[in-house]
Amino acid sequence: MELPNDIPSCHALILEQQRQFKEMQEEMQAQINILLARVLELEDRLNKNSQNSNKPPSSDGLKKKNISPAFPRKKGKKTGGQPGHPGKTLEQSDQVDFCKPLLPTHCICGQTLDIKQSEIIEKRQVFDIPEPRLEITEYQKRRCICKHCGHTNQGEFPKGVNAYVQYGIGVKSLVVLLNIAFQLPLKKIQTLFADLFGYAINEKTIIGATQKCYDQLEQSEQVIKQSLLQKLVVHFDETGLRVFGKLHWLHTACNNMFTHLFVHAKRGKKALTDNDSILPLFKNWAIHDCWKSYFDFTNCLHGICGAHILRELTALEENQIQWAKWMKRYLITIYLMSDKGKNKLTELQQQKALLLFNKIWTYADKIEPPPKKTTAGRGRPKATKGRNLLIRLKKHQSAILAFAFHEKVPFTNNQAERDIRPAKTKQKIAGSFRTLHGAKIYARILGFVSTTRKHQFSIFKELKSTFEGENFLTRTKPS
Repeated sequence: MELPNDIPSCHALILEQQRQFKEMQEEMQAQINILLARVLELEDRLNKNSQNSNKPPSSDGLKKKNISPAFPRKKGKKTGGQPGHPGKTLEQSDQVDFCKPLLPTHCICGQTLDIKQSEIIEKRQVFDIPEPRLEITEYQKRRCICKHCGHTNQGEFPKGVNAYVQYGIGVKSLVVLLNIAFQLPLKKIQTLFADLFGYAINEKTIIGATQKCYDQLEQSEQVIKQSLLQKLVVHFDETGLRVFGKLHWLHTACNNMFTHLFVHAKRGKKALTDNDSILPLFKNWAIHDCWKSYFDFTNCLHGICGAHILRELTALEENQIQWAKWMKRYLITIYLMSDKGKNKLTELQQQKALLLFNKIWTYADKIEPPPKKTTAGRGRPKATKGRNLLIRLKKHQSAILAFAFHEKVPFTNNQAERDIRPAKTKQKIAGSFRTLHGAKIYARILGFVSTTRKHQFSIFKELKSTFEGENFLTRTKPS
């Protein structure tokens, strides 16, 4: 490059180089801003755990931090069961199968003792499992000739005894229990049967048993749905489920006594308006996370899970955002004031709670950065996570505070999360379902098993009753 010889040309060259440098500087700064935003996003992903996001505790891994719980706990408590907690200690039974008296025969002086004069001074019981074996019942169809008219009469096999040799309803109930409730794969069930009973049960027998159980539980599922529709509070949630290599969703509607589960290809309104869903007919309190599709149902009242809000506030608090710390402390305070969501605040307390909520929100609205336009200038302005949470807090304020303003509305949606958690274990073991029908079989039977457990009935006995054509739901039809 040749340098100019006159002063005006030198000035022009200097100004041009300054302009080019300024453009380069602006371009570099834009690249730096993009990279910084990317670093912050990646750091945010790395810092996510079960306490500040919706990730499950199992995802925390071996390097999980010693994080304090979301709710404050009492200090100084001893480990183990607390006073008033119902224990499950093994206790002696009045009914025993075998009794073995331990009698002395001779005295230390050598004299023979009169055993009839003995008395019990102490009893000890041993609970054990007898050696497992299959009980084989042979049905013999016989015929008799009437001496009076000479007609030949034949006996009839019981209902369900259709094959030359087959497994009974006890075996079918057990394999359904192992496969659905305890998440055992078919191969492991076969191995277990071979180890316990000496019979490697056929895979088709297990599949046929689950299909039969699914068919028999159709009426029971309707009873569960009708019972939930009559309840004041019902929890709703959904989780991803892999079906034939594609993402599907397992939806639940439940309370402390009933569990309804169904599988659908969609997560949102299309699934929630399906015939399997109870939401279109539900008219009471629906407790859920802040998934927008739930708010499309205006025929019911809405309560938002406070634990989800606390986790989001915790994530913001870890990034030194002051208003998030105040809002988190505010929610925990009214949670404790309402006796952990069991009662509602007084009218005066409600007024003060609303004033404080609005005060914190107004302050947060002033300091939280507004949405920014993207570099390309297209699409909606991108808001921070704090701004997005603020918008939801204001939009759904009544649903977030419902636990403190209405009786019997819980603070969390933990009931629904507990009822769909077994499906995650199932996926870790099996990977995915091969067919949509297989996933539907799993959902219906798991819902019945969960309902049976909540009623504290024997799952095995109720499955046997199901194969016989009825169970406790169809017998009593609880409300």
